[in-house]
Amino acid sequence: MSWTRSHGLPFIPGFTFPDVTKSTFHRPQTLKYSKGYALAPRPTVGIGQDPLLSEQLIQQQISSLSIETPDITDDSFDQSVVQDFIPAHVALDKKVLRYSAYFQEHCQYSSEVECWVHPVVIYYYLEDDSMSIFEPLVENSGLSQGKRLKRQRLPKNERGEHYQWKDLNIGMDLEVYGVKYHITQCDSFTKEFMESEGIVLNEPEPMPLDSSSKRGNNPQPSFTTASGFDSLHQFLTMDCMVLHFFALWEDTDNLFGETRPVTIQYYLVDDTVQINEVYGHNCGRLPFPVLMRRMKLPKKRKPSEIFPSCVLDVSAAEVDEYYSPKDFQLGQRIKLLSRHFLLYDCDGFTKAYYQKNHPELEMKPFEVPKQTDLLQEKTTEAPPYNGFGSPKDSQEECAKDFRRQKPGTRKANKHSTSELIM
Repeated sequence: MSWTRSHGLPFIPGFTFPDVTKSTFHRPQTLKYSKGYALAPRPTVGIGQDPLLSEQLIQQQISSLSIETPDITDDSFDQSVVQDFIPAHVALDKKVLRYSAYFQEHCQYSSEVECWVHPVVIYYYLEDDSMSIFEPLVENSGLSQGKRLKRQRLPKNERGEHYQWKDLNIGMDLEVYGVKYHITQCDSFTKEFMESEGIVLNEPEPMPLDSSSKRGNNPQPSFTTASGFDSLHQFLTMDCMVLHFFALWEDTDNLFGETRPVTIQYYLVDDTVQINEVYGHNCGRLPFPVLMRRMKLPKKRKPSEIFPSCVLDVSAAEVDEYYSPKDFQLGQRIKLLSRHFLLYDCDGFTKAYYQKNHPELEMKPFEVPKQTDLLQEKTTEAPPYNGFGSPKDSQEECAKDFRRQKPGTRKANKHSTSELIM
């Protein structure tokens, strides 16, 4: 229930009267969240939508209350446009200062390298004065790189103060959590922002090189006899380069054999080969596409009389020659681990590789033969005489089987597809 008082009477018991017509008594909302930030708007109404007792003074009342009033007035009243208030998370959104720095890590277990120099990038977010440190990834570096410090406010001292954008400059040391980062340079946006705020940046410094980088640029003289094959050069130049071939696995010699599509990957980094089967939609096969794991395939083996050589792993000393990219050519059949494959196509990278390194090999794709043509080619040859019955009767039975296996016949063979499904 709301209580009101008459004009001129004091606000004491006995001089107030209840408002029986009032039905709303809720307080106005003065707290809300916008984009994850708490905002406290000023209330415009009182409890139960009543007008506020303390209203804002208008501009004329504020001018009249001022002690010093100008004696000379101008007829043209200057009405300046008041700009709207823009919070910091809106004005400084997506504005980041970027510094390049490095830190040194001492190497204790190497007699050649004293310390490693790790280049990093320092990001300062003007929106909330937070910072993050990221170490760029270097391929095949062998070091754990990436994000070193997630976005947070970094402590400056033991009194609870944090680093501000005014504390950063080129040539200074930024000590964070026991690691000292030396700032060497910054980007153009950071330079313009700092100059606009009246801070003069120091001259940029070059990034130092560690002893391992200098040793790599100027290798020490070696007196070992150089081999004809450089595995390190192959690793550095051929890493992540794979020749991709499309082939058919001709497995028609078995009882229920067929021709299956496969993909052959030849890894140039270590001359290894991997073969995977290609399954169609709803083919009914188990999801194990790896037909042959990644390995080096011997092409010519040395004659050996060691028993049992057929079940032992083949070492490099027992092989004269391994398969190379020259052995894979479109339109030809290749035998890999007693399996016959027909190469019929390859991808664009493989074609470009052969045009650059092996122009004498013509990598021209051709049309894949159909399954029925391969079966007919296989079944047209009569098997050898096995000694049962007369040769003439055997040939007649084979001719009957050939006629049953032709496409379009009503009855294929003794074990038809429908009988196998049932």
